[in-house]
Amino acid sequence: MLRLLASKRLWLSQRTQILPRLYHEKVIDHFNNPRNVGSFDKNDPAVGTGLVGAPACGDVMKLQIKVDDTTGEILDACFKTFGCGSAIASSSVATEWVKGKQMEEVLTIKNTEIAKHLSLPPVKLHCSMLAEDAIKAAVKDYQTKRAKLSGDSEIEPAEHAAKV
Repeated sequence: MLRLLASKRLWLSQRTQILPRLYHEKVIDHFNNPRNVGSFDKNDPAVGTGLVGAPACGDVMKLQIKVDDTTGEILDACFKTFGCGSAIASSSVATEWVKGKQMEEVLTIKNTEIAKHLSLPPVKLHCSMLAEDAIKAAVKDYQTKRAKLSGDSEIEPAEHAAKV
C-alpha cells in the first residue's frame, strides 16, 4: 500500500508542473532600471506631491511633478515607491508619461493605459491605479499651493477636471 502511494505521488509530481508567474519584460525593465527615482523639495511652490497607498498590499507611492508656473507644463517628475515590482514599474512609467505635458493633459492618463502598457495581470491592477491616483494628487497639491500663493479661492480648470 505504501509503495502504491509513493508511486502515485511520483507520477503526479511528474505530470503536474507549477508554472511560475512571470512579469512582462517592460515591468522587469522598469523595475531593474527605474526612471526618475528621487524627490524634489516639497516646499517648493513649483512642486506638486502626490502620496498614495494601498492598505491591502502595503504599496506606497510618492510621485512629484515640477511645473512651469507660466505655461503649466510639467518640466520634470520623480517618484519613490515602496512596493512590488509592478508598483515600481507603474511609478516609473507614470513619471515618463507626465514629463513635457500640460497638467490638464496628464489628468487624462488612466490606470488602464498604464496596465496595458506594462501588460499587468488582473491581480496587479491596483499598482496602475495607484499611479493614476498619484498623478491626480500631485496636480491637486500643486494647484492648492498655487492658489494659496495667489490668494485665489477659485478652482483652477485642471483641478475642476480632476474632480469630475
